[in-house]
Amino acid sequence: MARLRAGQLTVMLIVRGEGARITDADGHEYVDFLGEYTAGLYGHSHPVIVEAIREALADGIVLGAPNRYETLLAEAVCARFPAIDLVRFCNSGTEANLLAVSLSRAVTGRSGVLVFAGAYHGGILLFAHGISPLNPPFQWVVGEYNDAAGAARLVREHAHELAAVIVEPLQGAAGVIPGDPAFLRALREATASHGVLLIFDEVMTSRLSTGGMQQVLGIDPDLTTLAKFVGGGLSFGAFGGRADLMSRFDPSRPDALQHGGTFNNDVLTMAAGVAGLTRVLTDAEITRLNGLGDRLRDRLNGFAVERGIEFCATGYGSLVGIHFTRGPVRNEHDVPESAELRGILHLHMLERGFSYGRRGFIALSLPLGEPEIDGFAAAVDEFLATV
Repeated sequence: MARLRAGQLTVMLIVRGEGARITDADGHEYVDFLGEYTAGLYGHSHPVIVEAIREALADGIVLGAPNRYETLLAEAVCARFPAIDLVRFCNSGTEANLLAVSLSRAVTGRSGVLVFAGAYHGGILLFAHGISPLNPPFQWVVGEYNDAAGAARLVREHAHELAAVIVEPLQGAAGVIPGDPAFLRALREATASHGVLLIFDEVMTSRLSTGGMQQVLGIDPDLTTLAKFVGGGLSFGAFGGRADLMSRFDPSRPDALQHGGTFNNDVLTMAAGVAGLTRVLTDAEITRLNGLGDRLRDRLNGFAVERGIEFCATGYGSLVGIHFTRGPVRNEHDVPESAELRGILHLHMLERGFSYGRRGFIALSLPLGEPEIDGFAAAVDEFLATV
């Protein structure tokens, strides 16, 4: 297995990807269950997206002006997410979340932001085991994920200083932990009652239905952030929401907020995103992939019950988390410190030809089918038999 060593960290060197398979520098092939942390929803080099990129490439990629693809992508995004009246593009989920939070602070005139322990809203918006020193020096209020009563209380107590609440409907980096519907609805009710904006970070969860988890839950946030697969797997971010909020970026307004970025409308990303959303990602494909995720999660949890061991799988649909605990896993405090076991399982799975996130993170991609799901589950069961 080819690896690059950086200090004490050892990682594979991947040189090729096709469909749901990746190959390392030594020629070893793996079935890809990581899916580039949800960005690789379409798999590697999907022919429809590759053709769209080639067509766009032939016409020039640094145009310095609006291009024909960005309007089509904006229309596709707004059609899928009814809570998004207007949308703006940027380069990453980090940017999208930072812009959504900053917009909230600008329009409300308040500086506070309620977040939840374990949240990951980007490289400079980290809240795992505390507030990262890299985060912007905003007035952060940190609540417990899936604590509906506690969250409503925090909104009420800090309403005079809160501009927004930002929440992942499913915490990805914390352990693929779904938000309770009651928790997320309590946030909607509390924010609406106290004039605080609600931001849904759907960077990861937008793949879980045609309209993301907000569609599944029947909750309309004030602002939504997107990234990952929405750009066809290329570098991408977007934020959008209510017209009265997003229109603050209208340059014809005397009080317009500026938002620039050379690659915000990158031609290749816009073209790839349009192809993916309008020609590949159908409701039927989303349903099929979510079904595969449910199948995998059910099998893994079944193994744990049969063997009576501390192991469980979390998540929703095509996103799956693996933990060495009996559960339930409702927030970051329920995720055990089991780095050694996670590492051994990860090496075992690589030896069996399966790649996923070492921390137990799985994001399925469209090229996968039942044989790959069953093969992965069987390899995990083989490992559990030795624990």
